[in-house]
Amino acid sequence: MELNEYFQSYENYFWEWTTDEDVPDPSGYNEYNLISIPNVGAIAYRPYVIEVLKELQPYGFPPFGSLLLVLYASQDGYLNLDGISYYLKKIEKNSRLRNTDQVIELLENINRLPRIYKTGQNKINLLQTLFKSSHNQTSSGSADLILKRFAKRPYKITECAQKITYRSMLFAVDDIGNLINISEKFPSTESIIQAMKGIAEVPDLEDEVLEEETTVETDKDFIQELIDEPKTFQVGSLIKRIWSGLKIPMRHLSPGDQPIGGISDMTNKGELHRMLLSEFAHDDEVFMNRVANNEALYIQREIPPEENIFERIILIDTSLKNWGTPKVLAFASAIAIIKHPKAHSECKVYALGEHSVPLSLNKVEHIIENLNFVSPVLEASRALEKFFNEEHTGKDLEVFFITHEDHIKNQNLQKVINENRDRLKFLVTTSANGELNFYKHHKGTRKHIQKIMLPLKELWANPPLGKKGRQNNFSSGGKKADVPLNYPILFPTPGNRIATFLYEGEFFILSNKKQLLRTYLSDNYYNREHYNNHKIQHGSEVLIEDISIKPKGQFALAKNKQQEFILCQYQPDKKLISKLNLNTKEYSELNVTGKNIPDGHRLIYFGKYFYLFHEESEMIPFINIEGAISLEYVLNDRLIYKSHGKVESEIKKLYNSEIKILNNFNKIGINKAEELVISKIAFRRYNNNLYAFDKNFSDIEVMASQNKNVFSFEDGSEIITDSRGMLTFKSSNKNIPVFYMPSTEYGYLALGTETDFGGSEYYLPKENKLKIREMEEMYTQYMEAFIKHVLEYGT
Repeated sequence: MELNEYFQSYENYFWEWTTDEDVPDPSGYNEYNLISIPNVGAIAYRPYVIEVLKELQPYGFPPFGSLLLVLYASQDGYLNLDGISYYLKKIEKNSRLRNTDQVIELLENINRLPRIYKTGQNKINLLQTLFKSSHNQTSSGSADLILKRFAKRPYKITECAQKITYRSMLFAVDDIGNLINISEKFPSTESIIQAMKGIAEVPDLEDEVLEEETTVETDKDFIQELIDEPKTFQVGSLIKRIWSGLKIPMRHLSPGDQPIGGISDMTNKGELHRMLLSEFAHDDEVFMNRVANNEALYIQREIPPEENIFERIILIDTSLKNWGTPKVLAFASAIAIIKHPKAHSECKVYALGEHSVPLSLNKVEHIIENLNFVSPVLEASRALEKFFNEEHTGKDLEVFFITHEDHIKNQNLQKVINENRDRLKFLVTTSANGELNFYKHHKGTRKHIQKIMLPLKELWANPPLGKKGRQNNFSSGGKKADVPLNYPILFPTPGNRIATFLYEGEFFILSNKKQLLRTYLSDNYYNREHYNNHKIQHGSEVLIEDISIKPKGQFALAKNKQQEFILCQYQPDKKLISKLNLNTKEYSELNVTGKNIPDGHRLIYFGKYFYLFHEESEMIPFINIEGAISLEYVLNDRLIYKSHGKVESEIKKLYNSEIKILNNFNKIGINKAEELVISKIAFRRYNNNLYAFDKNFSDIEVMASQNKNVFSFEDGSEIITDSRGMLTFKSSNKNIPVFYMPSTEYGYLALGTETDFGGSEYYLPKENKLKIREMEEMYTQYMEAFIKHVLEYGT
């Protein structure tokens, strides 16, 4: 078979050659480097297909269409098999083929295979298993010739990419008929697995590509997030303590032969060429007698350990007796197993009560929701029995069952556990006093592995207040003082930001601290003559914080019908579009590989949609705001170009004012000039109504003691620092109300209370009920009074 014949594409067939300009080809020929299914999705890039064919060459090539369908079905993630079915029905109508439904069934079985069978070398084993001795194979010699010709002339693919009109459907009969025959050999997923194991042991995986990073990220360690959230504090505070004593193997290696030298490298079974030379020194009769009785010694072959194939599942008993502290221990144990630093395998979690219900423990919100899950049954034996006998009948399971210690005394539950002890590998019992017991089923017997006693009273002694618990009581022992979301005056706007947006006349900033800020441009209220025709920038207020987003790519912001903020992100390098509801945290993403979106397209918002916009494109993609993410195309409109230009022009007005925010506080005091000193700078007056920080020239007279973000003076007065750029002053003199000042190294500052404001308009909120006063008056009444009270203490 010739190269052109094997790779030829056809009119109205299910696959075609396309070009992805962003992906280079090792051959140096980058045209037609992607194979895709029209209106369905990408199958694979040409370099990958060539590497697969190289692995299959010793066995001969299967029909190219057959190979492509199997490669598509073995992908992870969403598959559009309905789109495939459309093409198969069309082929069935125009040919003598029948029973194309069998092909869809085969593809579904392939897709349902556990991921370990579809990755790395195992994927080659899968292809070899399916296509071994299949119909219409290209011989090994012809396969080798095709690969050599492609290596010399990769540009020949251009000819193959030019679709030809078929006179007969013989090529389709080869492609689809081959898969119909294979489906008859492998009617189920289990039959494919068994056949794969017959070809070779499934080796330790070497993935072809690195795992993609999840788009949704958080700055904090996940366990620390659980500890910081009051509703999950009890669960989170137990996990690291459980890790410290956990003896469950996190990665399974076959116990097989792993010789390490010396006598362990000897065996009484082996091949003749591996026999020890000393054995040949015996007389013939003695030698033959030793061989016949398996007494001869051989050098043992060194076999690397291999990873066993198990699907790890954790079952959490949610029946009535497992409520309260035992349930907290159950969830903590499950998360400790899943999130263990050495755990790399996937793990599914189910709640067992009346039925088995799948749970997600990957986000704090999920855990809060699932902790409230309770089933109105006394024990979960029926659900456990149904789980093994009806829902998960496979043998390659490694199941953890976590239940209350009193439950395993129940006869019904004991019976189900005993009948399924080959798959229920680990049993974990909880108790109300913090005791965890781990048992392992091995060769039909239950063995107690370990007991972990958790000091609940100690671990749960200091629960967090949470954001809702932020109060004026800033002195909180050894803990960091909580700070409010916003203050009566504005924060300084950070110069370092991920993105800036203009939405319906308002400016928004996505800061490097993963916060959504709103800022303003407004007239100056002090000198209208000077600012009559000019705008000045204001500080910002925090709308949403702790946004789980990766700071790369392009961003656009809008609101949905419920007036919730929707943040759209486009990562051109990953061909990934994602959408995050900042209020509800609802997230969706879409991989646009194969959509042929050229470089230079920018993510923008216009007229109730997000667009991947380029002024020279005739058709541009748009992304919906409401519901799950989707991508469609629309004719480019000049109005979009004009609107985008205006938005960019307005955003340029948010110039970077180079305000340096103080966020690393190591020393606060008062100098001999009676000025507030932070590190090496002092807060002083320049002229009427202008106050700012400048270099300190006086010695420190009174130094505050630091406890996390609280600086306390001997008189009991406190200064609370906020790394976002704000200082809170709380005097021990009750006649001096709490007041606030921005912490920026350069620029004129302001002072504010709950009722009064003075200083730079930069920090004045757009909508406020504050009384505007002279800065000098504010300084005297608040800051100077605060400092004098501290200095007068003890004199």
